[in-house]
Amino acid sequence: MKTVNKLYNITEMMVIAGSRLFENGKCVVVGTGLPVLSTLLAQSTHAPQLVLVYEAGSLAPLKPPTIPISVGDSMASYKAIMTASMDYTMSFIQSGFGEYGFLGAAQIDPFGNINTTVIGSHKNPKVRLPGSGGANDFASLCWKTIIMMRQDKNKFVKKLDYITSPGYLEGYNSREKIGLPSNTGPWRVVTQFGIFGFENEEKKMTLLKMYPGVTINTIQENSSFKIQTIDDIQIESEPTNKELILLRALDPYGILLKK
Repeated sequence: MKTVNKLYNITEMMVIAGSRLFENGKCVVVGTGLPVLSTLLAQSTHAPQLVLVYEAGSLAPLKPPTIPISVGDSMASYKAIMTASMDYTMSFIQSGFGEYGFLGAAQIDPFGNINTTVIGSHKNPKVRLPGSGGANDFASLCWKTIIMMRQDKNKFVKKLDYITSPGYLEGYNSREKIGLPSNTGPWRVVTQFGIFGFENEEKKMTLLKMYPGVTINTIQENSSFKIQTIDDIQIESEPTNKELILLRALDPYGILLKK
C-alpha cells in the first residue's frame, strides 16, 4: 500500500476512532453525516461484514462509489440486500436487530440525552435544526447508541434546550421507569478530543480515552458540565497509514472531512 503523510486533522482522528468501535458482523443503524463515513471506513478495514441499515430503508448495502450525503441518497442503497421503507427500518429496530445506533447531535447533556431540534426556545428558537428523523427511535430501541459530534461548551451542556432523543434521561434507571427497554441507551460519545462512556451507577458521561496530544484540561474547558474520569484513561492510537488512505479515498473532495 502506498504511504501517506501521517499528518491528520481532528475530524479524521474522530472518524477513525469511531470506526474502531465496531466488531465485524454486527448490525449498525446509521445516521446522517460523519457516522456514514465512520461505518464505511470500518467496512473497509477490520469489519468487512458490518451490516449497515439506513433510516430510509436500505438494508445491508455495499460500499458505494461515492459517499451518501444523506440516509436517503441513492448511494445509501448501493447493491443493498433490500431497499424498503422508513417504517420497515423502524420495525427492524423495534424487533431488536439494531445492535448499534450511530447518531450525530447538536447538543448533549451529562446523561447522553441529545438535541437535534432547536437551539433556544422551541416557540421562538435562535436556530431550528433538522429534528429527530429516526434518531429518537435509534436512541430509544438500539442496544448501544454511539453519538459522534464536535465538542465545545455550547454543545456539551448541563441542560438541553430540547430533548430530541433520550439518553439516560435523569440518570440511574430513569429510562426503564418510562418504559424504554432495559439494557439499551448511550454507550459511547466520540468527539474531536476523545471517547466517553456511561459505565457508572449514575449513568453520567465519563471520559474513557483521549487522543494523542489532548489533555484533560482541554476536554474540561470544552464542556459546560464537569467531566467525570476513570483512573486509567487510555490514549487512543494515532491513525495508521492504511486507515488514512482508505478514509481519504472515501471522501476525496472533503465533503465531510473538514478540519
